[in-house]
Amino acid sequence: MTDQLDDRRKKLIFRSWHRGTREADLLIGSFAKENIPNFTEEQLAQFETIMERSDPDIYNWMTGREEEPEELKGDVMNMLKDYRFTGKRGA
Repeated sequence: MTDQLDDRRKKLIFRSWHRGTREADLLIGSFAKENIPNFTEEQLAQFETIMERSDPDIYNWMTGREEEPEELKGDVMNMLKDYRFTGKRGA
């Protein structure tokens, strides 16, 4: 089980650094590098769901330009929003 979680973490970190735009790579990639190693399985699932969305949507939610959909609200989205403004790791 731990190996599977480690593989998921590695894949998510890689995907976070390879989003398609340099800005998203830096913002989401640095967040992932700092936070994913400590994520629970539930938080990994939340982040995977967020990563399925487009860069502009994620950026707008992180900056408060738009409210995220109800199904994306949770620990990880709150951590992303906090990271956007502080550059620090979530709770």
